[in-house]
Amino acid sequence: MRIARVVLPVVLACSSLGPVPHVAGQPLEGNPSRGAAVFGQCVACHSVESGVHLTGPSLARVWGRRAGTVEGFTRYSEPLKHAAVVWDAATLDRWLEDPQTVVPHNLMTFPGLKDARQRADLVAYLKAVATGQAPPTASGGGMMAPARPDLKTLGPERRVRAIRHCGDGYHVTTEDGRTVPLWEFNLRFKTDSSPLGPSRGRPVLLPAGMQGDRASIVFASPEEISRTVEAKCP
Repeated sequence: MRIARVVLPVVLACSSLGPVPHVAGQPLEGNPSRGAAVFGQCVACHSVESGVHLTGPSLARVWGRRAGTVEGFTRYSEPLKHAAVVWDAATLDRWLEDPQTVVPHNLMTFPGLKDARQRADLVAYLKAVATGQAPPTASGGGMMAPARPDLKTLGPERRVRAIRHCGDGYHVTTEDGRTVPLWEFNLRFKTDSSPLGPSRGRPVLLPAGMQGDRASIVFASPEEISRTVEAKCP
């Protein structure tokens, strides 16, 4: 009874201090709803729609999958393609904390999420997505990739009719008859082979840059670039 009288006050004293703090090495239990909000930091590079790849692969079904094996994504780094890593709570937590520690020299530019609670919530969210139990967002649906325009629907002021290169500049003529001169260093040629890309043979001009002096021309396929650009000075 003497032991009981000593232990009981100690237990009561400890319980008055509040919840027991997290012990290092023990996984935190994440909250998928909070994790959906944390995933907002990822949507510029990743979607959670199956088959929709951005800068990085879709994360719709990464749970339980070997790293570097998402179908349809062809831009993995060599180290990640050959890494013997399977994504679960432990490996995802380490990866989210510091990707370069898990797989050195991978192409992930994300420096890491240092808050253990946020990592646990994000891991819980990715697991929920993979099992079809993703929580609704404030808009009522799953977390979506950033909206992209359908380039086939753009008007004549964006559809490119001709591109002429002269000296250090390009002269881009659109279907509405307007010609825009651009310094060659400020014009980017891109391709978009997705369903949202331009129609074949109908590249589009997209403005870029805060000063309005930069632009991109988006083609349906790479071979269209050389067929469209003409080297000619008046």
